[in-house]
Amino acid sequence: MSVLSAGFKTLTEREILRFVRRPRNTFVPPLITNVLYFAVFGVILGGRIDQQGGVPYIQFILPGLVVLGAIGNAFENASFSIFHGRWNEYIHETLTSPMAYWEMVAAYVIASAARGVVIGVMITVIGLFFTDVSFAAVGYVVAFMLVITVLFAGFGVMGGLWAEDFDHLTVLNQFIIRPLVFFGGVFYSLSELPGVWREVSLLNPMVYMVNGVRYGFLGSADLRPETALVVLTGLTIVVLAVDVYLFRRGYGLTD
Repeated sequence: MSVLSAGFKTLTEREILRFVRRPRNTFVPPLITNVLYFAVFGVILGGRIDQQGGVPYIQFILPGLVVLGAIGNAFENASFSIFHGRWNEYIHETLTSPMAYWEMVAAYVIASAARGVVIGVMITVIGLFFTDVSFAAVGYVVAFMLVITVLFAGFGVMGGLWAEDFDHLTVLNQFIIRPLVFFGGVFYSLSELPGVWREVSLLNPMVYMVNGVRYGFLGSADLRPETALVVLTGLTIVVLAVDVYLFRRGYGLTD
């Protein structure tokens, strides 16, 4: 007998089909964006930059672009879906179902993390058209991709509950997440920074995500991945627990 309810399976399937059935909105934008990233930063500008971390610049930035695309889509999927459900009041059907609150959160998070992972794989495949792509420690790539997409899907649940209009979703993504990612070592090595700024960068959680995935691809990074993976896993558990608490409280869901 399955321990997962029919409601959980149905909600998860609905959330996955929601983005799969809209490929022009889901898959085409990151495809175009990352082709431009690889062409401009990897080929045009990267050809004039010395190696970073012992590899060509285009290979150096690839893991960061994978992280950027994966977490951005995981966050956007959860936040938009929940906010859209609130805005159009059909999320009440989910809330009045016999599902447990953790099942509701898990369904949104699993679907959103799946979208993030798919986008990450897409970006890796795009990279194959521009450079050689290898995996020095594929287990770390898989582990970090699962943790960071679940983590940002969890943040997306919070964002979807907090947002009062569509502008709030834009603020979260454009003015908080993307700056943190761009200053998280996607396009540069921490060794390029002066001492004080390198120390400040260590306060940015994106640094650990980018370097963790980079270690999986290249076998080397500015930071060791083990500690980062443990810290990010702990943070993910906390974020998911807060999500369930907010659902149980009805935060943003009830007047």
